[in-house]
Amino acid sequence: MTENVTNELLLETLKAVQSKLTKVADDIAALKTDMRGMKGHMAAFMQSEVAQDGTLASIQSRLERIERRLELQE
Repeated sequence: MTENVTNELLLETLKAVQSKLTKVADDIAALKTDMRGMKGHMAAFMQSEVAQDGTLASIQSRLERIERRLELQE
């Protein structure tokens, strides 16, 4: 009888552990999905930053050319 109680108790404990592991696995999958989304947003932000840097460099170049033509350089 003691052996049955022990086996039953072990089985219940293992089922509880398995249930918790399943929940942890689901949570990890959700976190991975969230991370993919964040990586996408970061990549888009960085592309925007690069585009702004290019625009700023172009404007600076044009300004320098205008200053040279007008002889406004310091």
